[in-house]
Amino acid sequence: MLAYRHAFHAGNHADVLKHTVLVAVLRHMNLKDKGWRLVDTHAGAGGYSLEGDYAQKRGEYLDGIARLWKRDDLPPLVADYVDQVRSFNGGGPLVQYPGSPALAHALQRPQDQMRLFEIHPTDHKILSSYLGEQPGVEVKMLDGFAMLTKQLPPPTRRGVVLIDPSYEMKTDYAKTLAAFREALTQFADGTVIVWLPQVQLLEAVQLPQRLKASAETQAKKGWLHAGLTVARADARGFGMMGSSVFIANPPHSLHDGLQPLMPWLAEVLGSDGISLHKLEQRVR
Repeated sequence: MLAYRHAFHAGNHADVLKHTVLVAVLRHMNLKDKGWRLVDTHAGAGGYSLEGDYAQKRGEYLDGIARLWKRDDLPPLVADYVDQVRSFNGGGPLVQYPGSPALAHALQRPQDQMRLFEIHPTDHKILSSYLGEQPGVEVKMLDGFAMLTKQLPPPTRRGVVLIDPSYEMKTDYAKTLAAFREALTQFADGTVIVWLPQVQLLEAVQLPQRLKASAETQAKKGWLHAGLTVARADARGFGMMGSSVFIANPPHSLHDGLQPLMPWLAEVLGSDGISLHKLEQRVR
């Protein structure tokens, strides 16, 4: 949706979970010398000012990355993610937040590739000026859903797909499921990460179950589903109460890394007495 700007939400609790998992997955990919390709269907601007009007209007980062910033008891996977955010800020105070492309680029090696899609013209312009000329990176102002299968499978047969639309339009739920299925049809052993909002909407409730059903038959190495519930809906039942990430063909070490982390994150990021977590896995 062209009206959506992630700058309003940068660094919130959902970004913490999504980006902790992304960094962990790419770390695992880097254990082998053979290059990987990341396909990001909704790449955004790549980086966001936390001092700007967008971030300050909602202040969502205050209940996300800001709660982790000065802690010295971070579990390993969170510590790695926070270190990447610190590096993006040049080791100084928390004034900028890296989006998925920036985090991936920090972990990209010369043999790795990034294919970034963003249709919002302003965010695309920012992302293109930031990463468009970097080796191994392509930035396109095209529909990531439509372009996904053209990028799969990577020549090296090693790749990660990140699907994280805004879901501001209900059609995004069906498009996400279709893209997930298409990605695994093209690349059955590829790692596919889907970010999911926890909202009081039928499509949002149904999508995780539909992803599981698809992964049961399509994902060669099984699936993992990790989620946090950290807030209440408003009086009208609106608002994001939490989020989750569904991963097809997750790294074998990811579950063990997340197991102690999820209750810790729920406690640290929870508000108004809400701090719930889930961690499910199916290994094939």
